[in-house]
Amino acid sequence: MTPQLQQAIRLLQLSSLELQAEIQEVLETNPLLDVEEEYVFDDKASAQQDDQASDEPVTQEITQLENTDIPDELPVDSKWEDTFDSQPAGVMSSTHNSEPGLERENQDDSSDSLQEHLFWQMRLTPFSETEQAIATIIIDSIDNDGYLKSSLEEIQHSLGEGNEDIDEEEIEAVLHRIQHFDPVGIAARDLRECLLIQLKLFEDQIEHLELVTALIDKHLDTLAKRDYAQVKRALKVNDDLLTELVQEIQLLNPRPGNQIQIEKTEYIVPDIYTRKVNGKWVLSLNPDNAPRLQISEHYAQLINRADNSSENTYLKNNLQEARWFLKSLQSRNETLVKVTNAIVEKQKDFLEFGDEAMKPLVLADIASEVEMHESTISRVTTRKYIHTPRGIYELKYFFSSHVSTDTGGECSATAIRAIIKKLVAAENPRKPLSDSKIADILGDQGINVARRTIAKYRESLTIPPSNERKRLV
Repeated sequence: MTPQLQQAIRLLQLSSLELQAEIQEVLETNPLLDVEEEYVFDDKASAQQDDQASDEPVTQEITQLENTDIPDELPVDSKWEDTFDSQPAGVMSSTHNSEPGLERENQDDSSDSLQEHLFWQMRLTPFSETEQAIATIIIDSIDNDGYLKSSLEEIQHSLGEGNEDIDEEEIEAVLHRIQHFDPVGIAARDLRECLLIQLKLFEDQIEHLELVTALIDKHLDTLAKRDYAQVKRALKVNDDLLTELVQEIQLLNPRPGNQIQIEKTEYIVPDIYTRKVNGKWVLSLNPDNAPRLQISEHYAQLINRADNSSENTYLKNNLQEARWFLKSLQSRNETLVKVTNAIVEKQKDFLEFGDEAMKPLVLADIASEVEMHESTISRVTTRKYIHTPRGIYELKYFFSSHVSTDTGGECSATAIRAIIKKLVAAENPRKPLSDSKIADILGDQGINVARRTIAKYRESLTIPPSNERKRLV
């Protein structure tokens, strides 16, 4: 393969973020490439007028400040806003927006981690030097969910030399004090202990405190297995009362550490948009993913010199490389649009009606449609995202295997997953559908799917088996 072809293939498989980094690197190394200016002012006179107009408010503001009487000293406990107006009339504040909701959604609101939050409380607690050393090791051993992952013996061993006389009872005493920190239920060693700690705090709000305590303390494993009959016999309660007990337990937080662990939201930027215009699906590239590039006119004019100096040779080489890069970038965009258009044509029903209308599609179908190799289609559809009225999807999402139907047609795996999800959502929680029953229901609809295939699709949807989906209500 020629270097140009290698470059085109490499650009084709880059994601949008990687492409931006690649373009930035090329801009820094090749002086012949420039970013196209968005706006060009041809009328110099109008530009000068705009500059003068923009300078007038600034001059007025400076004049107002110069004419303001500023006292030599301000009271110690006063604020600037108490003595002066916050700002001249007509000037927008740079620290507060005049309209609510204009703030960026993804601001970097830095917050303390769970460990920092616990260390802050530890420093406010009257611990001795030894107790503080124990508390430090305990807090460092708490995971993101809020559970203590080290045993008392391991904590004792971590104290090191000179602390051999510290026994496990002293460590446990410090642990119990940390368990009263915020958030409630922190530093528990298992789910049972976590729920019981929270139960002590909310005991005034729990109607059936003794029964809920007994259920958590002695029958939590049985309850997790959905063996409601055994729980009812052990606690001597009926279905209605057991339902109330379970609802009261559900008010507690099984992962208290998640209240503090705040992760920054990461957004997917689509590579291409599709929308319906006059009954047709129209595609458009996302212009924000990559800047528009052009050959620098200044350096291009320098190349017109007729000498063979090293500087001119350097510029000629960079000019050639810049043209190759622009051509590869254009080829990437054209290929992306061409492949995506073929996919949209095949999956119109999905865009119109949803997952259940997804058609079976493989790479070979699109490859033959656009007359390209399957490997090229794979590169184009990997880590490339399309924005549709139904959401943002990776282009790979539109490809799925198929299952034959009784009528001789085909049903895609995506459509089968959607049907399974719909059936589970509508099932009786007291008698959830088994994999065999779901296979029978699909068979009645003419879709022949084996039970093990249903189980595989169900697991891919993170839907638990029928015995774990059983509910009292």
